Amino acid sequence: MAKRKLGKVVVKKGRKPGESDLHIPIAADLLKVDGIPIRDNEVSYYSREFPLESFSVLESASAVWADGERQKHSPEISDLYSEYQSKISPWVEKIVDMGIRKPEASPNSEDLTSQVREKALSIGYDEVGFAKFDRRYIYQSRKSQVRTDLGNAICLAIEQDYERTQGMPSIEAEEAQGEAYIKQAKLSLSLSEYLLSLGYSAQISGPAWHFGPLIPMFVQSGMGQLGVNGQLLSPYFGSRARLQIIITDAPLTLDKPVDYGVYKFCETCQICFMRCPGKAIQAQRVWFRGVEKHKLIAKRCRPVMTRFSGCGICMKVCPIQKYGMKDVMEHYVETGDVLGKGSDDLESYSLGNKGYFPTGKLPSFNKEFFEMPEGRENNAALSALEETLSDNKDMPSDYKAEAWKTFEDRIKKIRERKGAMVDMGMDIDI
Repeated sequence: MAKRKLGKVVVKKGRKPGESDLHIPIAADLLKVDGIPIRDNEVSYYSREFPLESFSVLESASAVWADGERQKHSPEISDLYSEYQSKISPWVEKIVDMGIRKPEASPNSEDLTSQVREKALSIGYDEVGFAKFDRRYIYQSRKSQVRTDLGNAICLAIEQDYERTQGMPSIEAEEAQGEAYIKQAKLSLSLSEYLLSLGYSAQISGPAWHFGPLIPMFVQSGMGQLGVNGQLLSPYFGSRARLQIIITDAPLTLDKPVDYGVYKFCETCQICFMRCPGKAIQAQRVWFRGVEKHKLIAKRCRPVMTRFSGCGICMKVCPIQKYGMKDVMEHYVETGDVLGKGSDDLESYSLGNKGYFPTGKLPSFNKEFFEMPEGRENNAALSALEETLSDNKDMPSDYKAEAWKTFEDRIKKIRERKGAMVDMGMDIDI
């Protein structure tokens, strides 16, 4: 490849006092769009006619299935998730309760952008941005729980531990993820208390209990762009950023989306697509719910995640995550190449009992490996009962009774699972 023409330099202000500004050179051929291509009218249409729904609700059948598979294949991860649930649950209760708290003072209507940013960074957040809270990205089951009088979103990022992330998939990486979520919970309550003391309300989305997808508002706040792997690629942390928002009525100056070159760079890179063990990442973008994106195939992702310590290989092999956006973009401007592409330093990984996979080698799985229930668990339970009874119309009465007992047990487990985490706190139905 050859040296590229410089298109622009994105300057990110130092996040904390004494920290140097981050200068990111973007090649001219990588410039495409500020944020992400979006058809606003389509986003509105789908939000209205086909509302988004939480994974814990919409795909509860695979969540229940995953619990059992994880106990069989990764018992140490299963134990870790149970331990994490016991730690995070009290924090989630506090987070939910925070949304109904009343301000402790009278507001003075002055712009609080600088104050809120400085406060968030001083207590331990790693990056802060501001966007309009877009209600089109609220899960259907959360709509009655999300306040309608809070129009601004404070976008807050925590960096997941770098060293342990590079060892994905592993129990250490999953521990790092859980620690980041616990830190988020504590800091969000502290920042919300600060807003209340200034006379403004606050309601928290994440960790574990989310209003809906967060990435759209992070893109709008200029804190990154959507990568091929379906994750926010942050200029500071790549896909290692753990995301959270606080919605508020505090007066804030909103940020704007930025073109970091990620849209076009991902087309050139494609490493996460090539290295995905389950081939869950697609090479081509499609328009989905009004957004142009690489749509992930959950039924090819989830079985790997469930049986191999949470996977996360798409995060691990992202050069922007591994080396940082500044170094990756500088290398591209100078050479036209993707930093680390084709090297074991970036692309290799180990996958449980499947072994080590250097660049160019992938694990193989049979068709049955990817078979898992989809949709809602109550529907899956009913379908299984109907199939059993229809396929065995002349079965003895005790067999029919057993079929009904199996169905009843599954429904009972659904009720018992209320409030259980999906994976490492990705979602919760409360």
